[in-house]
Formats: sequence, structure tokens, C-alpha cells
Amino acid sequence: MRAVLTWRDKVEQCVYDLAFKPDGTQLILAAGNRLLVYDTSDGTLLQPLKGHKDTVYCVAYAKDGKRFASGSADKSVIIWTSKLEGILKYTHNDSIQCVSYNPVTHQLASCSSSDFGLWSPEQKSVSKHKSSSKITCCSWTNDGQYLALGMFNGIISIRNKNGEEKVKIERPGGSLSPIWSICWNPSREEHNDILAIADWGQKLSFYQLSGKQIGKDRSLNFDPCCISYFTKGEYILLGGSDKQVSLFTKDGVRLGTVGEQNSWVWTCKVKPDSNYVVVGCQDGTISFYQLIFSTVHGLYKDRYAYRDSMTDVIVQHLITEQKVRIKCKELVKKIAIYKNRLAIQLPEKILIYELYSDDSSDMHYRVKEKIVKKFECNLLVVCANHIILCQEKRLQCLSFSGVKEREWQMESLIRYIKVIGGPPGREGLLVGLKNGQILKIFVDNLFAIVLLKQATAVRCLDMSASRNKLAVVDENDTCLVYDIHTKELLFQEPNANSVAWNTQCEDMLCFSGGGYLNIKASTFPVHQQKLQGFVVGYNGSKIFCLHVFSMSAVEVPQSAPMYQYLDRKMFKEAYQIACLGVTDTDWRELAMEALEGLEFETAKKAFTRVQDLRYLELINSIEERKKRGETNNDLFLADVFSYQGKFHEAAKLYKRSGHENLALDMYTDLRMFEYAKDFLGSGDPKETKMLITKQADWARNTNEPKSAVEMYISAGEYVKAIEISGDHGWVDMLIDIARKLDRAEREPLLMCAHYFKKLDNPGYAAETYLKIGDLKSLVQLHVETQRWDEAFALGEKHPEFKDDIYMPYAQWLAENDRFEEAQKAFHKAGRQGEAVRVLEQLTHNAVVESRFNDAAYYYWMLSMQCLDIAQDPAQKDTMLSKFHHFQHLAELYHGYHAIHRYTEEPFSFHLPETLFNISRFLLHSLTKDTPLGISKVNTLFTLAKQSKALGAYKLARHAYDKLQGLQIPARFQKSIELGSLTIRSKPFHDSEELVPLCYRCSTNNPLLNNLGNVCINCRQPFVFSASSYEVLHLVEFYLEEGITDEEAVSLIDLEAPRHKRENKWQEITSNNSQTLRLDESMDSMGDDDPFTAKLSFEQGGSEFVPVVVSRSVLRSMSRRDVLIKRWPPPLHWQYFRSLLPDASITMCPSCFQMFHSEDYELLVLQHTCCPYCRRHIEDPSP
Repeated sequence: MRAVLTWRDKVEQCVYDLAFKPDGTQLILAAGNRLLVYDTSDGTLLQPLKGHKDTVYCVAYAKDGKRFASGSADKSVIIWTSKLEGILKYTHNDSIQCVSYNPVTHQLASCSSSDFGLWSPEQKSVSKHKSSSKITCCSWTNDGQYLALGMFNGIISIRNKNGEEKVKIERPGGSLSPIWSICWNPSREEHNDILAIADWGQKLSFYQLSGKQIGKDRSLNFDPCCISYFTKGEYILLGGSDKQVSLFTKDGVRLGTVGEQNSWVWTCKVKPDSNYVVVGCQDGTISFYQLIFSTVHGLYKDRYAYRDSMTDVIVQHLITEQKVRIKCKELVKKIAIYKNRLAIQLPEKILIYELYSDDSSDMHYRVKEKIVKKFECNLLVVCANHIILCQEKRLQCLSFSGVKEREWQMESLIRYIKVIGGPPGREGLLVGLKNGQILKIFVDNLFAIVLLKQATAVRCLDMSASRNKLAVVDENDTCLVYDIHTKELLFQEPNANSVAWNTQCEDMLCFSGGGYLNIKASTFPVHQQKLQGFVVGYNGSKIFCLHVFSMSAVEVPQSAPMYQYLDRKMFKEAYQIACLGVTDTDWRELAMEALEGLEFETAKKAFTRVQDLRYLELINSIEERKKRGETNNDLFLADVFSYQGKFHEAAKLYKRSGHENLALDMYTDLRMFEYAKDFLGSGDPKETKMLITKQADWARNTNEPKSAVEMYISAGEYVKAIEISGDHGWVDMLIDIARKLDRAEREPLLMCAHYFKKLDNPGYAAETYLKIGDLKSLVQLHVETQRWDEAFALGEKHPEFKDDIYMPYAQWLAENDRFEEAQKAFHKAGRQGEAVRVLEQLTHNAVVESRFNDAAYYYWMLSMQCLDIAQDPAQKDTMLSKFHHFQHLAELYHGYHAIHRYTEEPFSFHLPETLFNISRFLLHSLTKDTPLGISKVNTLFTLAKQSKALGAYKLARHAYDKLQGLQIPARFQKSIELGSLTIRSKPFHDSEELVPLCYRCSTNNPLLNNLGNVCINCRQPFVFSASSYEVLHLVEFYLEEGITDEEAVSLIDLEAPRHKRENKWQEITSNNSQTLRLDESMDSMGDDDPFTAKLSFEQGGSEFVPVVVSRSVLRSMSRRDVLIKRWPPPLHWQYFRSLLPDASITMCPSCFQMFHSEDYELLVLQHTCCPYCRRHIEDPSP
């Protein structure tokens, strides 16, 4: 470290304090009763400021650079602007000793002999706090939270922003050690705030904010008057009674003297963010110094050691970028590094370190030896077992124990020294002298060997890897390269300040100078690129460069020297250079050049580096052919050119070597048909056709499909032409091709038909199928396009295809919800099973989706389907049982639809009586298994609610009791529990109006009947209305044996007259219903009705005795009183006699369900169809 005086000035009064403007451009001095403002660049006095009446003791600048403050013996503080104008003044009771601005809030602390004040621009008043002793100095922490006050009685008081004392530090000397200067470390990297304290007990000490001391006191041997940190807190300046300013590390280690003065130093500060220091003295001298920190470092191969913060050594591994710091806690003067050794010279000793292990990347050093001796030397070198000290003309070799073993005296000053390796204890040193001599010295040999002598002084030296060449940089910035053995100067290059040989390649060296890096291979011209700094090493493709204080490894592609070798066709040498490090492009270039030069070995290695399998295969095939005895280099080179895309050169070489066919193949593969024609043989039509086909292939691949189609047609390749036309949707082109083709060419015609279908042109497809007579495909076409009329017409002519037509037709109808038509179609295709399966699936879906009305309809359809199939005697019994089962399910689901809607939807669509009847009907029907989807809970719940509403309390109570034994959904729970309780307040009987009557035996039946939907007395099954589910006044009767249905109908139609009876019935018959309507009241039937007589039965029999009628009874019946369910075979017709002819009943002619006529008419008006079987009113009766 050197201090260079930049400028100096002298004033008449003592300089007590000074402050820099934060940007470093101005310096404010407190001198006498004035403030002096200097320009820091050249020491010009810009302006004196007058405002104080007595000596100015202190001055401080705000961190934002807008204001500065001064304090004086006249007890006042003046605030000045950066434009040097005084804007505010306030006073204390005693002279002002120090002022300091808060770095964050810009609050000003001003301290006098008896108190201190805190003032900020926002406050009008100054808050003052008493002090127990005279305050001599103050300093704010970096974050502006705390203010430290140094006092004359040896106490440091740390206060918060409001002036309250938080920490008190008492120095051991007490009042014998007045605190004269304090300063907080401004470093942002420190974890804790650190306070440096200089007292007149001649001690320097460091404390944390908490009041805890860091380390021990450091003795100064003088009275310190001022202490200040560098901007980043790395160094401390101290000045005082020793009439000089000393530089210390932040830990208090003295590094050296900045500037010696003639009187006490009262103040010293560092210019912000720089290495400039200003010193103010008792005698009025102001000195401005620049500190120059010289680089102390050492390098060996890839390890670089350098000094940091003057007391630390950092060892950097240039390849791995690892760093290790060694703390010496003393000024580091010299560093030397060699292999696993590191030597550090401190003021009083030399430390020798060694690596823990032999690992090349190991960075852990330990102390091996200490030589406790003070040495003065210019250069330091370390070897395996020795250290070498250079003192101007003399070299001394010392062992690690400090014993001098050898000494060499040179003729001239030693300018450069370097260890060049060797066995331990016998290393070789390369030494360059000022007189131009270059020597080689071995550590164990007294005699120096002169390698050569040149006229100019040596600045830098390096020896090549094989020790055959020597590179020297002289004082004229010339790089000279010598052959060591012949002493011959091989070449020289200008503008060099440093030189290094490549450790991995004998013929390469680099040198730096003039802001450029120069790389030289062999004797080729130099390749230049920009680079700041000095080259200190060259390893493979890495160049180690030192710029100011930092060492970096620069990755430099060795492209330029490689191309220099390539230009001279020196492929092997070029490959060696490439191995040091070049880009992928350079490798490829090397590979190509070597390939063209037929240097296959090098080309192979280079292509392997870039992983180019294509060229490696080519080289492999050429080597194989060479082994087989091929020697035609033209042919090899032609292959190489064709691979590189130099096709015309390749064709010429193929022709020259007599292989025109290879040129033809090459041009054909490349679709260069015009060139290919030049190589066609005698005009063989087969070859020409082949060429046209290939040309068409190419046209197709290059998105010129129209021309490709034309070429294919001219070459007779119809299939390919059809493919392209079809893929592009060119119907016209396809029509032309299809009409051109002969009917025998079946495959292309089928392709045409396929594309016509795909392109939605079934007419042309049909024409094509007819042309080749493929009727099956034609049928399939009609089916796929759903042109059913054409398909049926074709089916009529060719019955063998009926199955192929009706089966898809039926499926299509089923998919379009046209089940009746689908059923007929399945019938025609003979697939009843299929019809049943489809309907069963639809029924299941309807139940799962709770569409119970649809389920009822589908079950009715299924039952009718089964009845249809039952005409086959083989399946009669199975299908009839299925028919009855499905009819039963249809009735259940039809009824349950109302229950489901009642329980699931907010509004009821049915009368309470209807719901009451339906739920009873269901419960009577659900004696055994409950079908899927029907909920007993819902049915009982509906029955309970409607029974209660209609006055059937006993039945309601029974329903609620039944519900208790079932799993009830949460939404009904509350309602059922409430109903169960409230029903108990009702009478335990049912309303008589609700009791159902048997029209056969006139017995009142209970509301809940254990036998089901039959009379408990006569066991006659009840007939229900399919809408209101009331018991209808119908009694079923059976014919005597021997009476056919036709005869029975004719007998009923006879209507034999009865005496004394007027018939006032009016029969209305429409195509969809039979209606019996009573126009006027008529006398009740007499007892002479033979049918009424038949109704009587044996009382108390448990078996059901049906009503069987003879011909005479049939003859006596009125046609208006009888309803007939005319079931298709194999079922018998069912006959019902109305016992109340005045109440009209309507029966649907399709599903044979009975309704009250008014209900039926209303429902038909609503739905335009029967509510049960959905037969449209306009459809004819079956």
C-alpha cells in the first residue's frame, strides 16, 4: 500500500473537523470561525462561509446531500443547504462539540458540553437531553435507530431516536480514558452493528450494539483524535498525537502509514466510494492522498493465490472456480504458490502451508512450517522443500526451517523468476535479468546455466511443455521465441506484455498486449481477439487472465489455429488443436475437410465428436469397400460429394469412373429428372416408364398432386392416381378414371367406388358397383346411405339380400325411436329375439331413469311382441307367460308413475281419490317381489297421506305402522314421524264412502285386502279404470264349452227382445272406441235378466267360480252392455258385462284398458293418444 499526495493546502487556523459531500465533489472544513468549501478534484477553495462568531469545532453532511450542519464554540448550530446558504440556526447552553446526521431519517444530533439535542426538518423545536459529562463525539448506526455518544468520563451512551439511553458502555480507564472519537462500521455485510472506539487511554476497541466487547483492546501508543471507516467498512483510518494517519483493518490490525504530518492530526476522512483520504492538522494543513493498494499474488498452473483486505489470502482454483480464504490477521507482504505448497510472507515471519491431500481439486491448506524471521525481498518463490528470496541481484535458497542453503549472485537486477517444475528438492527456476540474460537455476545446484542472452531487459518468460522453446517478453513489448537448443530466434511479435505456452500443445502460445489476446500456432500468422489484462497461463482451450485484481479463466475456441493447419491440409495437427477446444461447427468443418482429403481416420474421429452417424456410415462403407480391394478414389470422392450435396461434381466423377447408372439413380432419388434424362441408356421404354413413375411420386410428395395424377395415368399407375384424386376429393377426375377403366380391372374400380362413398357421391359409387356387378356392395351402399327404397327394390329382385337390408333397417328404426316399424322390420328379417332385446334394454333404461310412464309403454310393447311370437307353437308357453308378466309390469309402472310424481315433484297432478286408489291397487299387486324402481316407501307414504286426507284413518294408521318397518329417506322422516303421531288423535275407523263394492256379489270389501285385487267373498277379480283406478261395474264372464267367439258375438248381436222393457241405450261406435251411453233414465232391470241369475254362487267357497254363460244367456244380452277384449291368437277373447249400463265405460281398442268415458275423452284430448298404449286417435283399430 502506497499513499500518493494529490494536493495540499494550508490555512491559518487549526482544522478541527471536515466532511465530504456524499457525492465526493466537495469538502467542508471547520477552520477558525469559518467553514471552507474545497473542490476535491484539485484542492481549489470554492468559498469560505461565515456565520459563526467563535471557533467551529464540528461539521457534518446529511446522507441525501441536501444539507450540512456546523457547530461552534459560540454555542450555536447552523444548518446550511448544498448551495452553501445558511437556512436555520439554533443554540445550546454550552459550546457545540460534535454534530451528526441520521443516515436514514436525516435527523440531526448536536452535542454540547452539558447536553445533546435532536432536530429534524419536520419539527420546529429541538428536543434536548441532559448529559452527565462532556460529550466529545457521536455516531449513528447504519439503520438510523441508535445514536452512540462518547464522553469525557470514559463512558459511551447508546440512545434511541427519542434520546432514551438503551445501552451504557464503561471503558476500564474511566475518566483517565476520555473517549475522543467513535464510529459505527458502515458495512452492510456485517451481521451486527460494530462500534469502533478510540480513547485517550491510547486504546482502540470494538463493541457490539448490545455493549459486548469484540476481541481485546488494541494498544496505540498515541492519543487518537479521529477515527473513520472506509465507505464499505473494510479499513479504518486513525490519526492523533503521533502526527500521522495510520491505516488499520476493520479488526484493528495496523497496515501502514498514510501520511506523516508536522503537527497533531485532528481529523481524517475517506472520500465516499474511493481510496482518497483527506487529513486536517493542528497547524492548518490539509492534505489529500490517494491510496494505492498493490496486487500481491502468486500463480502455479491452475491455482491462483492473492491478497484480500490486506490481511487475508484467497486461493482460487481456476478450473473448478472454488475459493478458500486463509486469515492471517497481519499484513500480507508476499505470496508464492507451487503444486501443493503455499508461502505467505507477513511482517515478522513466513508461513508455509501444504494441501491436506494430493487430490487435484483439494482446497484445504494447513500450516506446514513457520519461519519466524523478518525478511526484506522483492520476489518470493516456494518449492517443494525450499523458499527462494529475491533481493535485487541476489537469490537466496532457504529450507523450511529458515536455514540458508544456497545463494546466487547475478550480474544484473532480477526482473522475473518462475518455478518450471522438477523433482522435489531439485526444482528448476527460470530467471530473467534486466541485462537480457535468461538463466536456468536448479535449487540443488550452485551454478546457474545461461540459456541465452538478448540485448533488451526481460519482463516475462515461459518455457514450452517439452522444454524445447522459450518465449520472452522484453521491455520493448516484443515477444521473442527461441529454440533453446540452437539459441535461434524462431520468430518475434510486437505489442506483448505477457506470454504463456499451452501446457497441452507444444506449438501453441498466447500473449497479451494493447487490449488484445494473440494466439499463435507454429509459424502461422497471429490470430487476435479483444481481451483486457495479462495472460498468465494457457491450458488447453482455457486462457488464464489477470485483470486488475481479478483472475479469470477465459474459454477461447482454438478455431483460428485449427483452420491455419487445415489450409495446409495438415489434418492430424489440426485434429490435435481441435482437441484443445473448438466449437461443433469447427469440428464439422475439420471432418468435412479431412473427408474430402480422403483422410478417413481423422474424419472418423471428428464425425464421432459431432455424433454424425450418416457420415460415419459413409466412411465405414468406404473402408469396407477398400478392404474388398476397391481402389478408385474418384468413386469414393463422388460418394463424399453426393453426401455433401455437391451433386453435379459427384455426377461428373461417377461418369469419369464409368458409373453412369449411379448418377442416374442419384438424380432420380433427388427428383432432378431433367438431369436424370441425360444419363438414360438407349431409351428403353421400361426405364422411361420407371422414370415417369418416379417423377410422379416426386410431384405427389412436393404438393403438386394434379401433375402427379396425370403422370400416373400416363404411366398406367391407376391405383396411385385414384389414391391421390380420392385424398384430394377430385370427383371429376375419379369419374373419368372409373369410366376409362375396363370392368375386368376390379381393384381400381373398387377403390373408385370407395372414394365415391367417402366423398358423399353414392350415385357414382352405385354406377361403379353395377359396372363390376358387385350387388352385395351395392346393397351395403344403399343401407349405409339409408336409401331404403332402392335397397328394398333390390331386395325384391334378389331375395338373398333381404337379411342384409332389413336387419340394418330395423336397427336404424330402433335408434330413431320408431319401435313399431323396427319391430316389423325385425320380423321381416326374422329377428324377433333382437326386437325383444332392444325393447327390454329401453325398458330397463326408462326404469333406471325414473321414466315410469315410458317403462309402462315399453312393457306393454314387449308383451304384445311376446304375444306375436307366441303364435309359434314351439315358443307358445314361454312367450305367453312372458306376455302376462309384461302386461302385469306395464300396469304396475303405469300406476306407479303417478305415485313417483306425487312424491318427487312439488305439485300434485292427480286427485287425492286417484292417488288413494293407485296406492291401494299397487299394494294389492305387490304381494311378492317388488319390481325394479318401484318404492314401497313412496307407495305407503302416499297411501298414508291420502287416507288421512280422505278420512280412512284406520288405513292411514296401518300404512304408518308399515312404514316404521322400512328404511325411510331422510326427506320423509320428519313428515312420517309427525303423521304417525297425529293419526293417533283420529278415530280408529275408515270412512264408509271409500269402501269398495264387489259388483258381482254386492259385498263391501275392506280397503286393504289380503287376497289382492279380488273380492273377499266371491273371489271375482276387480276391473279397474286405467286413469282413476276405481273399481268399474264390470263382471267378466266366460263362454260355455263349444261356443266360439264368432258365434258368441253373433248371438249377442241378435239382441232377443225382452218383455216390458224399453231400451234407451245409445251406442256410439267410432273407429277407436266402443261407447255405451244412457240417454234417459230407464227402469231398473227386472229380475228376469238371465245373466243376473248366473252371478249367484255358493257362499263361503274359497275357490273362484267364474260366471259361465250359455247360448240363451248370450242371446238375451244387449250388445251395448258387453265389452269384448279381442286378443289375437293364441289368446281367447275376454267378455265383460256392464252391470250399470247408465254409467258409460270406454275401452281402448288397442291395449284393451278400460276407462270412464269422460276421463278417456279428456285424456285423449290432452295427449292426442291413448294414455296407456299411446295409439294415436287417428290410427285405425288393429
